[in-house]
Amino acid sequence: MMPLMHVNPRLALLLTLPPLMWAGNSVLGRVLADYTPPLLLNFMRWSGALLILLPLGWHAFGTPERRAEVLHRWQHLAMLGLLGVGMYNAMQYMALRTSTPLNVTLIAASQPLWMMLVGALFYRVRPGPRDLLAAALSLAGVVIVLTRGHPLALMQVKLVPGDVLLLVAVACWSLYSWMLARPPQAMRGDARPAWDWSQFLLAQVVFGLGWAGLAAGGEALVLGDEGAVRWGWMVALALVYVAVGPSVIAYWAWGHGVARAGPAMAALFSNLTPLFTALISGAALGLWPEPYHLAAFALIVAGILCSAAQRAQQQTAQQQAARRAA
Repeated sequence: MMPLMHVNPRLALLLTLPPLMWAGNSVLGRVLADYTPPLLLNFMRWSGALLILLPLGWHAFGTPERRAEVLHRWQHLAMLGLLGVGMYNAMQYMALRTSTPLNVTLIAASQPLWMMLVGALFYRVRPGPRDLLAAALSLAGVVIVLTRGHPLALMQVKLVPGDVLLLVAVACWSLYSWMLARPPQAMRGDARPAWDWSQFLLAQVVFGLGWAGLAAGGEALVLGDEGAVRWGWMVALALVYVAVGPSVIAYWAWGHGVARAGPAMAALFSNLTPLFTALISGAALGLWPEPYHLAAFALIVAGILCSAAQRAQQQTAQQQAARRAA
C-alpha cells in the first residue's frame, strides 16, 4: 500500500496522462466511426503502436535467450494482450458506434467499483469504508459533469448494445490492471526478465495484435466491401494520434502508475476521463467549463485523496505491527 506522502506530482502526472489521452481517443473514436470499422481501427491502431515500439523494445526479442524468456511467460503475456489490446479498445470503438456519450461515460466511470469487485473475487482484497467512499465521491463528480449539474437527467438513460459492450470492456480493463499489479511468480522480483517499459509493452502488443488481427479478419468477412476504410488526411492524422498517445504514452504511464499506486487508486484517476472528455468536446463546440465542472473536479480529487489516506493508514498499521513483531 502507498502512503499519502508518496502521492507526489510525478505520480499524479503518470495517472493523469492516460485519462487525458483516452479522452482524446474517445472523441476521435466517435469521429472515425463513419470512416473505418471498429475492429479494423483497433488493429490499425496497435499496428502503428508496434512500429513505434519496435526500435525501443526490440531487445526483448533480440536473442534466442530473450525470446525464450518471452515464450516461457506466453500465457501471462497473451492474457494481457487479449484484455488490454484485443478486447478493451475494440469493444470501446464498437460501443462508440451505438451508445450515447452520456451512457458511455457513465459506464466507464464505474471502473473503481469493477476494480474493487475483481480485487475481492480474484485477489482477496477487501475494500474498506474509505475505498467505498472514495469511489462514491468520484462517481458523484462524474455524474455532475455528465448531467450538467442536474442529476435527475439520469432517469432518462436507456441501455443500448454499445452500453453492454462497454460494460464488458471496463471489466476487462479492471482485470488487466490487477494482472499488472499482481503478476505471477515468473514476473516478480528476480524472476522477472530485465525488461524496461517498452520491451514489456512490446511483448503485450505482439500477442495482442494476434487477437486484434483475428477479430478484424472476422469483421472483414462479415462486412465485405462495406468494411473498406474511407482514407483521408483526417483519418491518417487520427491514426497517428491513437497509435502514439492512447497506446504508447498512456500505457507506459498507466503501467508505472498502477505499479506504484495500486489498481484501486489508479481507477479513481481514470474517472478524470469523462471530465477531460467533457472539456474537449465542449471546446470543440465552443462551450467552456461551467461551475459544475469545478464542483465535479473537486469531488474526483476528494475521492483520490480519500483513497490515498486509506492506504496511508493501512501502511502505518502494518509498519507498527512489523515493529512489534520484531
